[in-house]
Amino acid sequence: MISAGLRGAFRLAQGKPDGLALIDLTPEGILRSFWAAAICLPGFLALKLFGWADGDGPAGGLGRGVLAELIGFIVAWAGFALATLPLAEAQGRKADWPRFIAAWNWANVVQYLVLLALTVPTLLGLPGLLAHGLGLAAIGYALWLEWFVTKTALRIAGGPAAMFVVLDLLLGVFVGGFVARLGGG
Repeated sequence: MISAGLRGAFRLAQGKPDGLALIDLTPEGILRSFWAAAICLPGFLALKLFGWADGDGPAGGLGRGVLAELIGFIVAWAGFALATLPLAEAQGRKADWPRFIAAWNWANVVQYLVLLALTVPTLLGLPGLLAHGLGLAAIGYALWLEWFVTKTALRIAGGPAAMFVVLDLLLGVFVGGFVARLGGG
């Protein structure tokens, strides 16, 4: 159930590990958690369009830029999920990996909502320093949430959980470069 996944993610977003109990961890529920990507897609596109509105539009044009970003979104989402399996195995947590993926998928919805909520004031003319501060706060919170979900769902210590966050960041940089080339940059 999508609503259960979202309720669980919002509990996790408050730093409450009991959010995991609300997420459907049946094989069907874990597959259904990938609907979170579809829920996040409009927010992802909105953030890209907001960024391009400042004059840094895609070099190859809007259509090509949007298509490149869509490809990057799919590759990054699926790529992270697949890349974390061997990392979970290395931590002796292969059995917990499906729970982690389901929680990570749903937590992404919260991350996008926070990023959008803290981007809108900038669009409404918030002064530069405050806008940058909100942006940093949103990114910091998103990183913390990913770390917390990883630590909680995989039942690992903070240091190993940070490796998952670093993997996600590195994958994002790699995919971002790929997307820039596809987009005509």
